[in-house]
Amino acid sequence: MTTFTHTRQGKTLEDSLGKMIIPPGAYYGINTQRALENFPITNYQLHPELIKSLAMVKKAAACANERALETKAPGIFKHIVKACDAIIEGYYHEHFVVDPIQGGAGTSLNMNTNEVIANIALVDMGHDKHLNAIIHPNDHINMSQSTNDVIPTAARICIRKLLDELLSTMCVLCNIFREKADEFDDVVKMGRTHLQDAVPIRLGQEFDAYRRVIERDIDRINNTGNYLFEVNLGATAVGTALNANPRYIREVIGHLREITEISSLRRSESLVDGTQNTDCFTEVSAALKICALNMSKIANDLRLMASGPHCGLGEITLEKLQPGSSIMPEKVNPIIPELINQVAYQVIGNDLTVSLASEAGQFELNVMQPVLIYNLIQSVGMMNNAFRVFGERCVRRITLTDRNRARIKSYVDNSPIIATALAPYIGYERAGAIARIALAERTTALEICLMDDTLVKRLGGEESILKILDPDGMTRMSERMEMEEDM
Repeated sequence: MTTFTHTRQGKTLEDSLGKMIIPPGAYYGINTQRALENFPITNYQLHPELIKSLAMVKKAAACANERALETKAPGIFKHIVKACDAIIEGYYHEHFVVDPIQGGAGTSLNMNTNEVIANIALVDMGHDKHLNAIIHPNDHINMSQSTNDVIPTAARICIRKLLDELLSTMCVLCNIFREKADEFDDVVKMGRTHLQDAVPIRLGQEFDAYRRVIERDIDRINNTGNYLFEVNLGATAVGTALNANPRYIREVIGHLREITEISSLRRSESLVDGTQNTDCFTEVSAALKICALNMSKIANDLRLMASGPHCGLGEITLEKLQPGSSIMPEKVNPIIPELINQVAYQVIGNDLTVSLASEAGQFELNVMQPVLIYNLIQSVGMMNNAFRVFGERCVRRITLTDRNRARIKSYVDNSPIIATALAPYIGYERAGAIARIALAERTTALEICLMDDTLVKRLGGEESILKILDPDGMTRMSERMEMEEDM
């Protein structure tokens, strides 16, 4: 049992391992203080949504344990629930002080939560903090629970809620790309493969492709996140539900659904499986990585199209957001696409950490969950913030100036690759010869064709050649096929 004495520096608490001084005003206790000394690792705070999710789990547990709590310690149930509600509303978060990366499979985080809730409830009852004889962090707040079912359950709730925010942001970004695709649909430009000139494509088609890959990412993330709805609360230490009241096991998930407002929450079909395995986290992380890779590719494209603006491709204009150089006046850089690239690199690294941590589980528990949870929460949060900025401060503000349009038209008009469209009519070799002549004589494939009377006649006249070599028409073959299939 923990005992305490008052000192000017704080309270001296004592447990089976010895004495510790707790700072004045702290709502945490001796277990948390030991964790602070043992794990001064990242200096990062716990994510607010994780703290709220922990309080939701503890509130659900208290509601399921109400009868047992009132039998064991009459009058404390309502104060425990009130303490949980305060944390859910955002209060007392400064007392959740353990490092996100910690040994012990999250025991320090669970005990930090138990101690804070117990002390808030004690103060609410008019008592001093740390009176464990009245409200005990383990006996009352942690009743019918274990770190091994509390932490995974809270993590699933937290990550699912954060994913919903990310998906909402991605839907907005998807719509912005749709608007840009419509806006740029009449702009015919040169396509590129291997960073070399290819056949024409419309700028709107490129932006529509960006929209479509984001839509797939939305579906992929949402579908993989469905496994987060399956929680192991009630499993206690190894999935056998030891020390959990049968009534508690029957009721706790229902309370958790109501408190979290996540109606899809369900108990794991096998609590042993739910306690041992973390594949639901690795699957989400993999989906996030795929999304980050896709978004980084889009950012690369935008950087290249906006390159220059005088000595690069210069096909689009990104809004000027801040000076780009401490030495070169008027230089402005594509800072938001660069941000997306860097966020992608971080998410890729986080996915590797999540994968390694998930693989490191042994027997009935994965003790590496703290670093797994930390990295996954970081990935979701960074992507949400970065994609919001990307949509609003970059993609939505992309414009085509007269200079951009002239540059795009010049690339199309002067590209010998336009001769590709002739290949079905005159063969690959002859079309290639026209392209080489156009390049050597610094003219266009169209001009070369029109100067050859024999070729003009073979292709059905000038009007026919103009139609074959129409850059806009070259971009609409697939659309014509779709229309014909629909008829």
